[in-house]
Amino acid sequence: MRSSLRLAGPLLAALGCATPLPAPGRYPLAGTGQRACYGDVAEVDCARAGPFDGQDAQQGAPALTYRDDGDGAVTDVVTGLTWARAQTAPVTFDEAVRGAASFRAGGFSDWRLPTIHELFSLMDFRGQFGPSPETSRPFIDATAFDFAYGAPGAGVGDRFIDVQVWSSSVYSRGTGPGLDETVFGVNFADGRIKGYPRVEPGSGGATPARRLARYVRGPSFTSHGYVARTDGVVVDASTGLEWQRDDDGVGRTWAAALAYCRDLTLGGQDDWVLPDVKQLYSLVDVSRVPAIDPLFGLTRPDAYAWSSTTLLDGPDDVAPAKAAYVAFGPALGWLEVPPGSGQWRLLDIHGAGAMRADPKRGDPTAFPRGFGPQGDDVRIEHQVRCVRRH
Repeated sequence: MRSSLRLAGPLLAALGCATPLPAPGRYPLAGTGQRACYGDVAEVDCARAGPFDGQDAQQGAPALTYRDDGDGAVTDVVTGLTWARAQTAPVTFDEAVRGAASFRAGGFSDWRLPTIHELFSLMDFRGQFGPSPETSRPFIDATAFDFAYGAPGAGVGDRFIDVQVWSSSVYSRGTGPGLDETVFGVNFADGRIKGYPRVEPGSGGATPARRLARYVRGPSFTSHGYVARTDGVVVDASTGLEWQRDDDGVGRTWAAALAYCRDLTLGGQDDWVLPDVKQLYSLVDVSRVPAIDPLFGLTRPDAYAWSSTTLLDGPDDVAPAKAAYVAFGPALGWLEVPPGSGQWRLLDIHGAGAMRADPKRGDPTAFPRGFGPQGDDVRIEHQVRCVRRH
């Protein structure tokens, strides 16, 4: 059963459940929606997770909770943001930005294209990216929001996965062999954040790329109140989280990352955990490369960091085998340039600030040219940055 709340506005008010607006200067974090626990390859009992203790579903993040306002808008009760229930037709990035100015759902005129952090707040990790629409579940609450998988002739691409959504967050660098101007977006079909070129690759800049858009209104929560303490801890007053300031430079499998945070004592505290993917992504600053405030220490500039969130990818028998990670450094991929040349290059494919998934364990040398059509760099052993609530 889904945990979202869909009550009409008057009924919600009558029950004394008016939408709480976040305090000024706060950055309210929505939960991931994940309530099941997983091992390396299968679901496990959360009460007996053993070496997989400390993962997302055990951390008590707030449930994804929405209010249908009955006028084409949906309010996120956790963040206080109001969203368009429907997405636009496929549009260019410039059209997506301009379209917000004339959007009038609910009678409001202050709609905007969301930042990548705002758009990611809607991601629901109860979703699953299967081999077909029939074996998949969208990574957004499809009872609260309109969603449809892609289809040939739909205007974005010919695959059911082609439902990428623009954010307003422009990458500070270009991506791919042509260093194309890139904008971050989410894909509610596969549960990932990637940088997408503003133009169709190979068009010489002549053909603008077309993707979907979903508008938002309300206060923006992208600023932080970082305070670095002398004990190796950074406090984020905006989210209410305390962070391990420096990673230790050791690449770990997912289970080892969970164990590292469980065993960590830092700043006189021993209740550290591996962050869920939305907590971890709150640290991302897409205006920088690496995409994190320099107050935090990275032992390698191309760092990827594990989250505690499983990303269900593939048929049921293998779907739990991957977990989400954040690329603080460039999200690299192997491309044959030019195609058919036999010359392979490791390039920034999706930008520093992408969120992808890797196998929880295995041998990265089994993926000498990465994975997938864009050769996503497969490392399996990633850096770790632990978190606790203060």
